[in-house]
Amino acid sequence: MTKEEKQLLLKDLCARLPYGAFVQFEVDGQKTIKPLTMDFLSSTWYHTEWIKPYLRTMSSMTEEEIEEYWTKINNDAPEMPIDEIPSIENIAKCSEVVLDFLNSHYLDYRGLIPMGLALEAPKDMYNI
Repeated sequence: MTKEEKQLLLKDLCARLPYGAFVQFEVDGQKTIKPLTMDFLSSTWYHTEWIKPYLRTMSSMTEEEIEEYWTKINNDAPEMPIDEIPSIENIAKCSEVVLDFLNSHYLDYRGLIPMGLALEAPKDMYNI
């Protein structure tokens, strides 16, 4: 695992802490599935290469999730007129709404699964 991959994975893991994600933790060939918690991450962050989160592919979003996503964007994100340069605050708020949704639905928006840094979650791992 490169330094950049390790940093990317650590950023992703930290962002998912509030949402009850699961990870596979492998030490000496022993694989266990654990909930991602602050205590777990703080005790293992220096061995990030032993941790793989279980994530869902973006293509696994259901029609209901896609509808919820757009409803959330339309209701919670600030309106940004096309003919104006959006403010930093509006961009940040919109990004916050999007990332909170993606993280809370365990979606792999960073492409960690194809990079081998995450595992595809079994279909019923997360009850959303």
